This record gives sequence, structure tokens and C-alpha cells, in this order.
Amino acid sequence: MKMGEIEDGEADHITADIQGQKCALVCESLHGTTNDKDYGPRMSALFKNPVCKVYRFQTVDSKWMLVREQMAESTLSFTIPKQLITLHIQEDSRRIQELKDLGELSPHWDNLRREVITRYDQVIRSYQENLEELDKLTGPSFKPSCSKAQKYLEFIPINLHTQRMRVTCPRKTDAFYDIITVGAPAAHFQGFKSGGLQRLLGRYENEKKSYSTAYQCIYYSPEQTARARDVLGTLSELQPLIGSLADRLLQAAQQRCAHALRDTLKSLAEKTEQFVHALKDELVKSALLALHAARPGYVSKTQTQTPPLQTRAPQMPSHPGQTVTEPDAVVCNNVAGAQTPTKEEPPPPAGPLERQDSIPHHKEYDEEEWDRVWANVAKSLNCVIALVDKLQEQDNNNQESTPDQALADVITSHNPTGEWREQLSPLVASLKECVTEVGDRAQKSMTFVLLQEAVCSIPQGLFLQQRRDVVFSQALSALACGFVMRLYAGLEDKGFLQQLHLVGLVAQFESLLSTYSEEIGMLEDMETGISDLHRVTFRITEAKSDDPADLQPVVSGRRDHYTVEVPLPQQSFQMIPPELREGKPLQVYPVLFNVGINEQQTIAERFGDISLQERINQRNFEILDGYFKTLSDKVPSECLPCFQTQMDVKELLETLGQNVVTKKRKNVEILWLAGTICRRLNGIRFTSCKSAKDRTSMSVTLEQCALLRDEHQLNKDYFIRALDCMRREGCRIENVQKNIKCRKYAFNILQLMAFPKCYRPPEGTYGKVDS
Repeated sequence: MKMGEIEDGEADHITADIQGQKCALVCESLHGTTNDKDYGPRMSALFKNPVCKVYRFQTVDSKWMLVREQMAESTLSFTIPKQLITLHIQEDSRRIQELKDLGELSPHWDNLRREVITRYDQVIRSYQENLEELDKLTGPSFKPSCSKAQKYLEFIPINLHTQRMRVTCPRKTDAFYDIITVGAPAAHFQGFKSGGLQRLLGRYENEKKSYSTAYQCIYYSPEQTARARDVLGTLSELQPLIGSLADRLLQAAQQRCAHALRDTLKSLAEKTEQFVHALKDELVKSALLALHAARPGYVSKTQTQTPPLQTRAPQMPSHPGQTVTEPDAVVCNNVAGAQTPTKEEPPPPAGPLERQDSIPHHKEYDEEEWDRVWANVAKSLNCVIALVDKLQEQDNNNQESTPDQALADVITSHNPTGEWREQLSPLVASLKECVTEVGDRAQKSMTFVLLQEAVCSIPQGLFLQQRRDVVFSQALSALACGFVMRLYAGLEDKGFLQQLHLVGLVAQFESLLSTYSEEIGMLEDMETGISDLHRVTFRITEAKSDDPADLQPVVSGRRDHYTVEVPLPQQSFQMIPPELREGKPLQVYPVLFNVGINEQQTIAERFGDISLQERINQRNFEILDGYFKTLSDKVPSECLPCFQTQMDVKELLETLGQNVVTKKRKNVEILWLAGTICRRLNGIRFTSCKSAKDRTSMSVTLEQCALLRDEHQLNKDYFIRALDCMRREGCRIENVQKNIKCRKYAFNILQLMAFPKCYRPPEGTYGKVDS
């Protein structure tokens, strides 16, 4: 085959070897090769086994365009899930240790703790087995649709592929359009007899209240348990950081380096402020009382003669040089003399002790003690700040002293009472002790909240969490793949990079699932999985080298928040703005729009219930609309890509808003509008059905031909020919071949009759196959 060059608007000598039913519009069919414009060397570590098709189509002015269609697998199909499973194992292992660290509990609570730990151990073993099986795998970098229900592959996204269409037209620069195709993120191995996550989680919250009574637990709402996890995460992050900064402060004091001392103190004050405010929560205080009540003996202190002391929240300093006046829980005596803060003794009981039934007397619980301990952190910090200010003031005065005082200054500098470190050490030690004490109490109280949540789920075990982990793993793998592809494509686009760090990107998931039978459960899983992606941020880092292993994205965090670090080669890293090079967290706004198109959707629309689809579309329209408003406020319109379509984004959104509330069967215009808006906003496009094979192929090829028509003046007489050609000979039929070893879409006549006309494949390309 020979490919001619395009010169002066003409394409000459383009020939194709036509064999059998091969479409005459296909110029090339290449496997295992890449084009540097599409998947160049820097992306070869992430995208594997490409398939390429090249077509020529006629434009309205009788010229010829070249269209290059390229599809590839992604190594992220496996690397992201394996990292997540490892993080789940680590997180659950920490949870077990935290439960053990709760200390002595009453027999009732100790038995429940043992049972919860046993269940966590079972989950950890299951995840370890999954990880061991995945480590054994070799071969393709995707999970075929026929393996979607295999246990050891349940964390792997189904049939994840990238697809890029590059268009070369006379007298116009090249343009390309990306899309990620993936099977609906869902727990196929676990099945859908009882529905998907959205329904199961709602049912679980209702049941949890009754189980909390049966197990003598306090019922905590999902928001409260999420808050407990946030507090634990903040503690694990800030507590060691505060300790490290405190040590650095003493090191700077020993070196008498005023600049380092000031900078370190500023960081220490900021992190301590975050620490204190993170624990300013009634949940912590109430959970401490609940934990105390779960000890082998418990007595509550009541005050019948005097009202309880109202402890005012400590005012954190706005800058390192500022101190504050607070209730005297901690008093700094003689700051210059470096005496440690003294703690006020708790007042004696003001009234008689009231003993709870069936609970033996152990010791009273002072409900105000937490307020004092918590306030001590801020007060200890204030003592440190005051002393640093005093030391620096003395140092400044010494520097301004006259030469006659030089001898006296030397004598003073050798005086042990004048050493900065020695004066600071007791106050810094007191601060670290206060932080440790508060952190230990808060960690135990929040762990007890999560213990009660786990106890209430004993009838279901950790089934729902496992299901959610599986679905989220599939969704995050697809998102990470799309983000990396979009980032590499936009490295030379200053407007895109500005949008990325100022606002973030929209990730638009198109779903073709029906709202009937098993697929409604898949859609319920997918809705939760896509929504959970709000908990993910991205960071761009500089790769250690160009070695493929160093270019793989790295996931860190816990279930409530993950960060995906995307390493760029050094040359690419230097191209991005400073805000991105500094590691600023980058937001992604996932939205999901669903329109079922098959015969099951026909049944649902006529005899069933489509409220789930309607609710999903309306809710995600609001998210998309909100993102556009934020984008409009922060990013100039010049940063967005230019399209031939006359209608602006605001008009497109208004039309989409009307469509999502309109009662219309199989309203695929919703999908077209959402996809168009996503591209106009520099977003990431995804298309899904059950296995990303058949219905997805119809949607992708339709979208590609619509783009050729609307943006590149594809001749209207060529539209249907181009569509049939892509479906018969293009990358999507190769995807079907990879999945089921057969070049036929899995449609029967009944299904095709139910499809909107533009979603029907050409004759001879479909039949009943096992998908």
C-alpha cells in the first residue's frame, strides 16, 4: 500500500488493496505500530498494542481528507487496581491496629471488637489473594468482556481502551479527538440480584439504625462516619509533621539562624492551627464519652449545683508573632526563663455521682477535660511563639549595640541561660506532649465511632465496602487513563494548562445501559463509582528518568481521598506552568449521563421504571452547569478550543437542561449534547455499555462521523458510507475480535429494531454471539 502526500489541497496516488468485502475507503490497516503524533515514545510506557486504520473521505468542496483512527490498550488497566488493592490492605491493617490500641473494653465491646477484627482479616486475605493472582498475569493489557465475572479480575476495568481520531484536511491544521471506552464500572462477579450500590447503600443505612439498637451502639450518619475518617486521616498526616517541624525549630535555634527559625515557626504555627481546628468537632467530644462508657467500669460526673464550664475555643495566632489570651488552662510562667506550661487541676465534683444501671463504678468521667486538653495545644504554641519573638528581639538589640559592648555580648553568648535551644526545648517538648495527648485521645474516639459503624454492619459484613472498592477501582483506572491522555495532548496548549490548575477538568461518562433487569444494578453501581471519583485529585510530578517504570502514575491516600501522581519526562515537565510544577492538587469533576437504547430499555420505558436514569441525568446536569459557571468566572473564553459549530456552550447547556427534564423515549440527544459540551470545555470523554464492545462501538463511530461532518465538512453523501466503513473495517470491529475472537457485533434482529436508526450496524456485521 502506498500513501500519497497532501499538497496544495489535493490527495494523489492513494490506493488500497481491496480484498473481499473490504471497504474501499480504508487506505491502511496497521497493527502493533504507533504514530509519533498520537502515541509517541513518551506515552509508549502507558499505551500498548495499538491498532490503526486510515481512511480517505470527500469533503463538501470535493477535496479529500485523511482520517487516522487509532485504538490502544492501557497498562493502567492493571497498575492502578494493583496499587489500590495494596492501599486497601494497608488501610485495613491500620484499622485493625487502631482497634487493638483502643485498650481495655467491657466484655460486650471486646467481643464485638474481636468479631470486627476477624472480618477485617478476612477481607485482607481476600485482597492479598487477588493481588497474588494479578501479579501472575502476563499478556494483553486489558480485560476482555468474556472475563468480566471472574473473581480474581473483579478490580480490573472491562475492555478499557483509548481511541484517537486524527483528521488531516486541505488548508487546515490537523485536529484530533480522543475518547476512552470502558465497560460499565460494576461488581459483575458479585452480581445484581439485589440491585447495585445505590440501592444497597440506601437499604443499608435504613437497617443500620435497627442494628445499632440491637448491638447497643450509637447510630452515626454517613456524614459523621466520613468525618471520623477525615479526622483520622488528618491526624496521621499532621501529627508526625508537627513533630518534625518542632525538631527543625530546635535545630534552627541551636544554629542561632534567625531566618530559618522564623520560617520554621511559621510552618509549625500553620500546621498546628490545622490540627486544632480539625479536632474542633462535637463528634470527637461525644465519642470520647461513648468510649469511656464502653470501658469495664463507667460513672458519669454530674454537676447539680454549678453550671458546666463553657470553655471558649482557643484563638489561633494569625501570624507567628501574635499571641492570644485564653482561659487559664495553660499558663506560661516567665517565658524568658523557659519554664514549662503548668496545667490547671480539674475542679472537684460539684454534685453527687450517678451510677448507670449494670455498670460497676470505675472512675468518673470529666466531660470538660477534653476542652482543657484541646486548648492546651494552642496555648503551648503561643508560649513557643512568645519566646521566639523575645529571643529574636534580644538578638536584634545585640546587633545594634555599640562596639564598646562587644565584650559584654561575647560573655552573654557563652552564658548557658542565653542559649536559644536550651530555652526553647522545654516549651517545644510541652507542645509535642500536648499534640500527642490530644492526637491519641482523638484517634481512639474516632476509631470507636468506626468500630460502632462496623458493628452495625455485622449482618452484611464488609460486603458493601468490598463492592464499592471493586467498582471504584474500575472507575479510577478509566479516569487515570483519560487524564494522562488528555494531559499529554495538552502539554503545548497554554490555555488548557491554565484551565487545569485554575479550575480542573470535567470528565464526562456516557452510558448506554438500560434501566431494566441486571443492567439497572450495573447502572446503580456505576452511578456510585463515578460519584466517588470526586474524592480523587491529581498531581503532576517530574519523573526520575524516562524508564517506563518511572512514568507510571502512582496512587496514594485512603478510601476517603486519593491522590494520583502523574510523572512527566523532564523535558515535558519543564513546559508546564510553575503552579503545576509545584504539585498543586488538580480537581476533576466527573459527570454521568445515561440513555438506554436496547430492547430492554423499550420494556422499561413502556412497562417499567426509568426514574433512575432521569435522576442521574438531572443531577449530573446540575454538576456540569455548576462547573461551567466556575470555569467562566476564572478562565478566559480564549483558553477553550474553537469549533465550527455556531452554538456556544451556554446555549448547549440550556438545550441539555431542557432535554433532561423532557419525557422522551431513548432521547440520545442528551448524549450528543453532553459529549459536545465536554469537548468544548476541554474535558475527558468516556463511553460505556455493559462490556464497551457492541453498543459502545455504535456510539463511538457515530460520534466520529458526526465530528467529521460538523467540523471538517464531510460530504453528506459520504456520511452513511463513512459510518458503515468505520463499523465494518475500523478499530471497533477489531475490538470485538480481541474480545470474543469473532468479527460480529452481538446484536439480534429484535435488538436492532429497538435501536435508534443511527445506532444500527451495517448488514453482515452482526449476529448472535456469546458476549
